[in-house]
Amino acid sequence: MKKLIGLLSLVLKHRPEEIGLTLDPKGWARVDELLTCLNKKHGPFTCADLEKLVNSHEPRRFSFTDDGTAIRANEGHSIEIELVAVAKKPPEFLYHGTATRFMDLIEREGLSKMSRQQVHLSRGIRPAHDAGEKHGKPIILEISSNVMHNHGHQFFLSENGVWLTESVPPDYLTRRFSL
Repeated sequence: MKKLIGLLSLVLKHRPEEIGLTLDPKGWARVDELLTCLNKKHGPFTCADLEKLVNSHEPRRFSFTDDGTAIRANEGHSIEIELVAVAKKPPEFLYHGTATRFMDLIEREGLSKMSRQQVHLSRGIRPAHDAGEKHGKPIILEISSNVMHNHGHQFFLSENGVWLTESVPPDYLTRRFSL
């Protein structure tokens, strides 16, 4: 399953051309086309494998259309797509996990979207820790999201519960800690 998660993240968020896949403007790929393309180089994978992956991971990284004929990544894209996220007032604090080696830059410049379309934030400490752990020794940043919002910064909530914003200036980073 890990191999499939990695492949789907690669082709649905970053490089669909890697397997000859085409996404629509909102990031949807036809399931039959995705499986054909994946199975040429990396298979065998089935529709049941995709369903198991989509339904068993929290936060939900991927979604199917209501009729199950298309699939997409819910957030985290480095390619331009029309994001499906609702503008919302955030909770008082949100969290971002990163690696300790990035802290000097973050303290100077804040959080930027880097190669993604937006900065990803979580409502909980554990998801932030897990995200930071992917990049090295994790550290969790607490963001004064409500204050940011009151100062005119927009926040969006993706379908899978990940909070998104354009950037987080260093003044809104209020605390750093690890688990």
